[in-house]
Amino acid sequence: MNVVMIGTGNVATVLCKLMYHKGHHIKQIVGRDAEKVQQLASLMQAESCTNVVEICPDANIYIIAVADDAVTDVVNTLYLQDKLVVHTAGSLNKHVLQQASSNYGVLWPLQTLRKETNHLPEIPFIIDGNSDLVINRLQAFAETLSNKCFVANDEARIQLHLGAVVVSNFTNHLFALVAEFYQKEQLDFKLLLPLMNETVSRLANHAPKDVQTGPAARGDFETVQKHIALLHDYPQLQAFYEAFSNSIVHK
Repeated sequence: MNVVMIGTGNVATVLCKLMYHKGHHIKQIVGRDAEKVQQLASLMQAESCTNVVEICPDANIYIIAVADDAVTDVVNTLYLQDKLVVHTAGSLNKHVLQQASSNYGVLWPLQTLRKETNHLPEIPFIIDGNSDLVINRLQAFAETLSNKCFVANDEARIQLHLGAVVVSNFTNHLFALVAEFYQKEQLDFKLLLPLMNETVSRLANHAPKDVQTGPAARGDFETVQKHIALLHDYPQLQAFYEAFSNSIVHK
């Protein structure tokens, strides 16, 4: 397909790389920062555009991959008649696009994406559209990018997004707190990487509740209290430790 990408950030860059790798033609990169637009356009052998009035009129799909709070501003500058227009946000209603085109939807990559990474991660795509025709077109397109494509309406997608925030953003915050604790105590955080990888890999074949381990899970309250005391100088991590231990015990 001929693609116009609106955006130059993490999601836009990784999706461009993926689509280019899968044989799609990135026709144009659109954005406000001329340097970033040119950089991504050069990488994709695409046209660059910093003025929406010069947006290419004959692409097959227009992908808005900008910050959630900037989508409406972009939409207010667009009118693409019956062209297929999508946003890539997990938490936004699809109907924010209705003034941009009569055919619109969502192409949400359910993955954490960083433009500086060299590898293309496995990306499940969650799709939706304002008509069956749009959903079918988006599903056919998404299936060229991934073997994991699912249709979910706005209500289901926000629930999926909530879960994604918890398992990705919240766990990474815990990693950051532990890394800070280890650094101040002159310990090597990377020693935990094999443990972290093993913990996640088990979930491919087991329910999370069936592989819960640790002192709280086995009722070792003496160790739990020792840990809480050790975190006296780290109140934020201490609060998390206590809250999670209590949750595990009650579960």
